[in-house]
Amino acid sequence: MAQESESKAKAGAIIVPVTAFEQNCTIIWSEPTKQAVVFDPGGDVPKILAAIKQTGVTVEKIWLTHGHIDHVGGAAELRDALKVPIEGPHVADKYLLDNVVASGARFGLTGGRDFAPDRWLDEGEQVTIGELTFDILHCPGHSPGSVVFFNSALRFAHVGDVLFAGSVGRTDLPGGNHETLINSIKQKLLPLGDDVGFICGHGAGSTFSQERLTNPFLTGEM
Repeated sequence: MAQESESKAKAGAIIVPVTAFEQNCTIIWSEPTKQAVVFDPGGDVPKILAAIKQTGVTVEKIWLTHGHIDHVGGAAELRDALKVPIEGPHVADKYLLDNVVASGARFGLTGGRDFAPDRWLDEGEQVTIGELTFDILHCPGHSPGSVVFFNSALRFAHVGDVLFAGSVGRTDLPGGNHETLINSIKQKLLPLGDDVGFICGHGAGSTFSQERLTNPFLTGEM
């Protein structure tokens, strides 16, 4: 994303699609220090490690947007490989992290392990990597414990599966609720500003302006 704010904070990012679900495992780093975080390592850990090496950054944390298998299937393995803490999601997704192996079996994803993060995240908290600070917004609906990471200086968010370009997260899985999801988007994400760009869990990113104006689930919402 190589964006720059008025405070001269810089960040870089690469997306590593993983698993048959083509989940956007994302590596984001603070440009001055090359300190990095891995978002949602859903699987294919050797591929993620290769991308980290190629990028030349130092990963210090793993951040999880929510507990679904395609986002967390490789988290325990990657934590062991890098010796770094896992932060997130919200504790409401604990039941998902307690059942990673069983969930993987249902969806044909093997090699995952049940685990607990080193830190649960809640509304209003902040997380940091290098010179970058992200605010945490608890945005349930896709899953009960989904969180969004928002960097105000860069006008950037990582929204996981809460919002997509042209769509929203599915709500037919256990713990999902469509009305709750739409309320999360309308009450917590859109008010952050039309200029906010985002990376999501699958597919291309977008901006809140584009989604407010054209997303069929949100058209006309302020």
